[in-house]
Amino acid sequence: MPTLVIARWVIFSLFREEWPAAGCSPRQAAGDRIEPTQSSLWLPRSVIVVSTFIGPGWLPEQLGSLHKAGSRKMTQTNITTAGIDTSKAKLDIAVHGRTERWQVANALPGWRALAAKLAEAGVTRVGIEATGGYERGVVEHLRAAGLDVLVLQPMQVKAFGRVHLRRAKNDALDAILIAACAAAMEQSRLTPDPRLAGLAEYLTFLEQIEEDIARFKTRLEHIDEPGLRRIVDSDIARLKARRAAQIRCITKHLRAHHDLAVRFDLVLSIPGIGERTALALIIRMPELGRISREEAAALAGLAPFDDDSGKHRGQRHIAGGRGRLRRSLFAAALPAAYRWNKALIALYARLKARGKAHNSALIACARKLLIYANTVVQRGTPWIEKAV
Repeated sequence: MPTLVIARWVIFSLFREEWPAAGCSPRQAAGDRIEPTQSSLWLPRSVIVVSTFIGPGWLPEQLGSLHKAGSRKMTQTNITTAGIDTSKAKLDIAVHGRTERWQVANALPGWRALAAKLAEAGVTRVGIEATGGYERGVVEHLRAAGLDVLVLQPMQVKAFGRVHLRRAKNDALDAILIAACAAAMEQSRLTPDPRLAGLAEYLTFLEQIEEDIARFKTRLEHIDEPGLRRIVDSDIARLKARRAAQIRCITKHLRAHHDLAVRFDLVLSIPGIGERTALALIIRMPELGRISREEAAALAGLAPFDDDSGKHRGQRHIAGGRGRLRRSLFAAALPAAYRWNKALIALYARLKARGKAHNSALIACARKLLIYANTVVQRGTPWIEKAV
């Protein structure tokens, strides 16, 4: 029988039919990237193409590696990856490239059964989407069982689905998509520190107390009745006392670990960074001292990203990152740039003299504070004040 060879970038608009890949259900092919091939009726059909290429359909895939360390294709193919879609009551699990699909309860008995079944299937990496805290228990349990667990941002999974034209959505399909997304990602570089995970909950509670204080102060501005003002004032005083006690509690727990205490003291040596900001830096950024200044700024959401296209030169904007850490640094940048840190005072003055807006100058100062903290932890030496 003669064979018809069709180039990969040819687009068929007629007689195309969604067709499942081998061993898969028809609904899997509906949103995946498709490649034309020939059916028994000599009509083009669509099959799933497993690829991480994100270029247009007419552009051939590059054969070279985009990473300095070389291609990781061989190591990735030897890693069996599973995806977990999380809800309050249950977990939906799928193994990438296989037909296994199952559900377990999102509770300790379900986590134990899940770990056993993943080990039986030879899974070594698990991808799970962050779901408002409902994923924390199973993540800790699977990591304790020795699995490499990647907690993915919802934005990552959604963008991955868009790249592969996935539109259908239910719990089982979400698990398949999460598994594919985790399989396409590189190995996680740092193992999460369980000590910081516990302290992060205390720090979140502290931040919520501060939000309550700000809310009560805003409410007080619109209250004229003396009796009501006394009630709100007492609530603010009570919350401030609780905030101070919470800072002491977190600091005590952190200083119980020598390595964390050393890093904490190094960050505290920087003028303009107090206990509250130092706690946020140590707990919210465990990578501090082990990454570059550019990576640190991007992780905190303080890196200015380009917005250029052709002849258009757009304004640089910060985006993404760890919002709670960014807010802590931004709050510390104002007094540091006005009073406490000579280097930041000079930086703020230079930026204002060049016509920069107040907020832009403060963001630059917040980024500098983070870079200073990353540098002192990296070098293992405290801050030394120099004449500006």
